Amino acid sequence: MTDEASSEKQVPSFRQALRFWIKLGFISFGGPAAQIALMHREIVEKRRWLSESHFRHALNFCLLLPGPEAQQLATYLGWRMHGTKGAFAAGIWFILPSYFIMLGLSWMYVNGASMPAVQPILSGLLAAAIALVLDAVLRIGKKSLCHAMHYAIALTAFFLLVLAHVSFFWIIFGAALLGYFLREKIEHQAASETSAIDLAHSTRPTWKRAVRISAVGLAAWITPLLICVLLLGKDHAITQMGVFFSKAAMVTFGGAYAVLPYVAQQAVEHHHWLTHEQMIAGLALAETTPGPLIMVLEFVGFTGAWHAPGHLPAAIAAWIAATLTVWCTFVPCFLFVFLGAPHIESIGNHPRLRAMMQAISAAVVGVIAQLLLTLTRQILFISENQQTHIAWPLIILSTAAFLAIRYGKINIMTIIVICGLSSWVML
Repeated sequence: MTDEASSEKQVPSFRQALRFWIKLGFISFGGPAAQIALMHREIVEKRRWLSESHFRHALNFCLLLPGPEAQQLATYLGWRMHGTKGAFAAGIWFILPSYFIMLGLSWMYVNGASMPAVQPILSGLLAAAIALVLDAVLRIGKKSLCHAMHYAIALTAFFLLVLAHVSFFWIIFGAALLGYFLREKIEHQAASETSAIDLAHSTRPTWKRAVRISAVGLAAWITPLLICVLLLGKDHAITQMGVFFSKAAMVTFGGAYAVLPYVAQQAVEHHHWLTHEQMIAGLALAETTPGPLIMVLEFVGFTGAWHAPGHLPAAIAAWIAATLTVWCTFVPCFLFVFLGAPHIESIGNHPRLRAMMQAISAAVVGVIAQLLLTLTRQILFISENQQTHIAWPLIILSTAAFLAIRYGKINIMTIIVICGLSSWVML
């Protein structure tokens, strides 16, 4: 599908969009790459609510922000179609189902519950996510890699992440610099990407608007922390968690996969909120729930406060800590998106910025490919007792799902359900 075709958009009503955001909150399994792929397929390819070029500009913008990129992308897309109410509808429903699910799973975990019967179904859902991400790599790659330099940037980003473990932030920054200085080589291609982004909602960026949003956002962000300091004291575990995750929200570029090693080190080794085994268990729970993978932080808050509740009942302390952790993680996301979103509209008018975004788009293809490799290793190749077992049933299931997504006309939700049930039967 060309950009011209995708530009024949039908902006949905708020009620139509709300139904989609609610459904997305319940079916967005597989981490950021799968969630981005799902939004791309549903919003651009199937429903044609946004053009291809505008979706990629939005994705590039969200990748430059600290925090979970998929949730920020949903928030921005909601804002772009229906303004503030659209942003809140998309951003909140993206995390609300996973918040309650993770809350229940965390409670079950600290009370010694296990879910062996559910695990095969969750493995099938992740097999479907692998197929979805592979399809996204091919689709987004076809649109983004329009020049030999783009292919070089994508491959370099992939190998730097896989082999050298270079920070995601530096890869995106380096791609932007290449785009800026090599504008003349790729400007002719980028110029074709100036398809109109004249959707229903438009906001001009002004200093007055930025100050107003910053004031409201910072007040909403900090107020719960001040309440915890006043009621619990600055040394209480809940207060310390709020402060720590507020700091993390400012510096964690690259999404969940980039932030987890840092959080694990601080939560386990420095603050001693939980053990390494508990951290791994929390990551496993987050992998098997819809919503952002960063929801593992909710588990960290819940478990840490459960074991160090202070003068509060353990269940109450755990719920407060989990909720505060989610609040301090995601409120900054809304703040960053609201501040930066209007500037996306002006990118097409600046050739160098346009070339930078083109280069970042190419790097994003390599980043998603690396996330696909990570997800494949975790799900299809299982390491136990220093031995690797190949999960052939899941490989077959993932391959069938990919073929259905790529060449069939089957609804994505139907494929996800079939994969879950098939995995339960096979495993």
